[in-house]
Parts: sequence; C-alpha cells; structure tokens
Amino acid sequence: MLTKKQIKEIREHLDNAQNPVFFFDNDQDGLCSFLLLRRYIGRGKGVPIKSFPELTAEFFRRVHEFKSDYIFILDKPVVSDDFFAEAEKYNVPVVWIDHHLVEFEKIPAFVNYYNPLFNRKKNEEPVTSLCYKATEKKEDLWIAVVGCISDKFVPKFYDEFEKKYPDLTVKGKEKKAMDIYYKSQIGRVSRIMGAGLKDRTTNVVNMIRFLLKAKTPYEVLEESSKNRTLHHRFKQIELKYQKLLSKAVSIGKKQGKTIFFQYGGDLSVSADLANELSYIFPGKRIIVSRVIGIKANISMRGKKIRDLFLEAIKDIDGARGGGHEDAIGGQMNVDDIEKFRENLKKILDSQSS
Repeated sequence: MLTKKQIKEIREHLDNAQNPVFFFDNDQDGLCSFLLLRRYIGRGKGVPIKSFPELTAEFFRRVHEFKSDYIFILDKPVVSDDFFAEAEKYNVPVVWIDHHLVEFEKIPAFVNYYNPLFNRKKNEEPVTSLCYKATEKKEDLWIAVVGCISDKFVPKFYDEFEKKYPDLTVKGKEKKAMDIYYKSQIGRVSRIMGAGLKDRTTNVVNMIRFLLKAKTPYEVLEESSKNRTLHHRFKQIELKYQKLLSKAVSIGKKQGKTIFFQYGGDLSVSADLANELSYIFPGKRIIVSRVIGIKANISMRGKKIRDLFLEAIKDIDGARGGGHEDAIGGQMNVDDIEKFRENLKKILDSQSS
C-alpha cells in the first residue's frame, strides 16, 4: 500500500497541475483511475494508451498539443526512455502511478513514481484504489469499485458501496472480485465501460465525456440518448465475445492443467477471455493468444505465471511482456507460438519430474 505521505504528495501534484494530461492504460483500471483524478480537479485531458506494452515517445506530442504543464501516467508498466527524455528536456513534471512489478532502478530520478510493490507493506492493489485514496470523493465511490473489481480486487471501501447500492451487488457473504464482476450489476457497468474502450477514437472520447459527468452507476446501466452508442458497442462486442468464450470453454474441457486457446480477428479480448477462463477453470493455467497479422498477443493467467512466461521466451527473439505474478500480457511473432508452447511444456515437465 502507499504511505500517507505518498498519498498526500499525489494530491499535492494534482492541486498544482493547472492543465495536466493523463496517459492511462486502455482498460477499466486505467480509465477509472483517470476519471477519479480528472473529476477531482476538474481540469486536464485524458489519453488512453493502446500501445503494447509501453508508453512511447510519439505520445509526447499530445503534451505539446494540449500545452500541458503536468504529466500523469496511470497503470502503465513500461514507459520508453525517449518519452522521459522529452519530459526532462521540456521540464514537465511527471507523476507515474502504477502497481506492476518493474525494475525500480530504471525509473529516472526526476519522475515522481508511486507503486505499492516498492513499499514496506507490499500489495498489488489496482491504480484505481490508489487514486481513490488520493481523491476521496464519496460521490465517485462507484467508479472506484468498477476499476478495482475489473482488476480482480475487492477494496475495503466495497462495504461502503454495498450499503449505498445494495441492488448492484451480489447477494450473500462471499465477496470475491470475479463473482462481483460477472454476476452483479456493478460488474455489468465495468464490462460496459470495458467494451466502450474498444470502440473507435471518436466514440471513446464521447464515452469519456459522458462518464466525467455521470453522477451514479445507473446512468451507465440505463440506456439513454447520452450513452446509446456505448450500449450499442457493448451489445456488439458481447455477442462476438460469448461465441469465442463458448468455443474456448469447449476446448478447455478437453485439455489438462494448461488451457491454450487461440483466435484471430480485430476484436481485442484476449485479456477478457483469459480472466473469465481462469474464473471458470480455477487452478488451471490459461493461455489465450490473439493473432493479428504477423504478431500474436498473449494473455496468461495462473499461479506464478509471470516467471513461467519470462522463462519460456528467453530464446525467442522479439518476444516481450510482463505484468503481475499471476497475470501477464505478452507479444511475439506468430511463427514463434509453437516454439513458445514447446518451451512451456519442457519447463512444466521439468518442474513435475
């Protein structure tokens, strides 16, 4: 967890920023982190980052475009050296809030870096949770919950949310993040927002404008003239997603402790599929590969899966990735997928012998 001093520092940076730009990861944790900070200070621009896995120097042009006096980086595990070089060159303060396992010594000294994994009391609580602790706007409680449960995390303030919105929660004493995500109405809100991020840029911008003004989660749940495009996108993606999930579950039932599912196309849901497959098949290793041209995006879930992935790509040129101990994202050439699978099998066989 972050210290009280660190939380105070984040709040001070927000108060000092007159025209900030927020670069955030293109998922619900990144989006909700941005919404919390932007709604707190009421100023600044948001830019979702789809590039994998890093925030590259090309995005610095948005700093010039917006004439930003502060840069906030949210939920991005890797930022290019060139991006930081530009920030240092133009003397723009950088606040980087993250919760991924990275090499701390590679972070430039001038960057204000906040990550609970580098504190005495370590945890991987989502960036949304860290941002909510910095802003503490009770009216934004629902946004904080949306971001947290999407990242498989039930925050302490979920009890408060449950009292305020009992009809949006799961019934019973069990409070598992994935139960909330897949079986409750606040989970549906999170899935709707996740689908919205997978739309074209104009619609993503319109969704963000809508969410910056929304006062309650019911405004997201109930289709209206303000969110019709968002609901249309959710229904569109959900239809395709359920077909892929059904196929993946069918394949998974025939496989052993490691489930491998591969698909192609323009729908970027490998992380979503990996999450739900790990929910359906608890205790199993999940590997979902999405093929796009000559590249394959990999999402893996399972106990200590990060170490397994990094070991398996050691001799694969151009393969890269990272994330959390039990959940990672990676990328490699399509031609290397079979070698990757062979490497995984060898490692797992050696571990079991």
